[in-house]
Amino acid sequence: MDITLNNQISTLTQFIESGGLSLGFSDMGRRITHIPREQFIQFELAETPYPLPLQQQAWFGLTISDPEEPQIDPMIWFIRFPLDEQGKLQLSARDDFMHQLMERLGNNLLPGDNGEKIETALQDNPYAFQPKSERLAVFHARMTHALKRPVSRFHNHAKDYFDGQLGWDQWSFIGYQGIADLAARIGQKGNSKRIANSIPFLPPSPLEVLCHCLENEVIPESLAHALTLKADLTLQQTTPNPQILTAVIRGLSQSCSEEIRNSLMLRILDHPISSRTDMLAAIAGRAWECLNDASLCRHYLERLANNEMGQDFFNGILSDLLYLPATRDAMQSIIRDPQRSEKLSGVIGEFFSSVRG
Repeated sequence: MDITLNNQISTLTQFIESGGLSLGFSDMGRRITHIPREQFIQFELAETPYPLPLQQQAWFGLTISDPEEPQIDPMIWFIRFPLDEQGKLQLSARDDFMHQLMERLGNNLLPGDNGEKIETALQDNPYAFQPKSERLAVFHARMTHALKRPVSRFHNHAKDYFDGQLGWDQWSFIGYQGIADLAARIGQKGNSKRIANSIPFLPPSPLEVLCHCLENEVIPESLAHALTLKADLTLQQTTPNPQILTAVIRGLSQSCSEEIRNSLMLRILDHPISSRTDMLAAIAGRAWECLNDASLCRHYLERLANNEMGQDFFNGILSDLLYLPATRDAMQSIIRDPQRSEKLSGVIGEFFSSVRG
């Protein structure tokens, strides 16, 4: 297979697929999740905004495989591109990236003979990045599951722990990869029940790791109920543990039941602890879909206006949510709402003053 660059090829997808290689696309910023091919191509052509921007950049992973050798694990590239004010790809960055890629790979490449060349193509490339180890664990768990590859050697140990066989205080011996493997396979027989049954007994730290993995999965109602009960019991305490609540916010973010998720978010926002920046950041950063509920969105912005760190934190979160395609309309609607509180009106005014300044 030859990869040949010509005047008709201007995007990374076109370049790689022109040689007969297959590509998979995953967001690596807000949530480790699949991006449909056509959606990614539209982004590469700057026709649509990146669906899940983070810090005004697109963070994504590419899996590159040879369909003629499906038994070989795909190569993986992690790339980040800057976005313009509309959340679309900066074409100058794309062109610069392609130029650097061509300098390293050349116009013709035979993957079968030069696999190492593809592997190292992004070495020292300013657009490449290395995800944190926790994010890599989730990415590999999801990839091996999708490709029907064997699970890691940590998987069975994690299953034993969540079955309660090792003792709930023995969480420090459980590998992060094993928990990620379990979460990625939540749809397999017994796993959802196994995890749901463990929730009442989990100490805060393993619950946090679990929820950081679950935030990338659509979870069933049974597990959503277990997480909700954990959060409600925590809210009833004299001094609720914020580690538990932020974990549940993230773990519940893709609940198949919006009603279960949104009702818990409202109960959290009704509690004084919701003025904490970690609570507010967890909702905006991982459970942003709940903000499409008008009542919840209004409640959230009122809490954000009264956060414990003040105007700068408000500005950062609101800017992020206005930049995110999924929440932009909801944010703009509340900003224009004449019924908003005097406090919220004031901080919104300060926000736009800082933007204009």
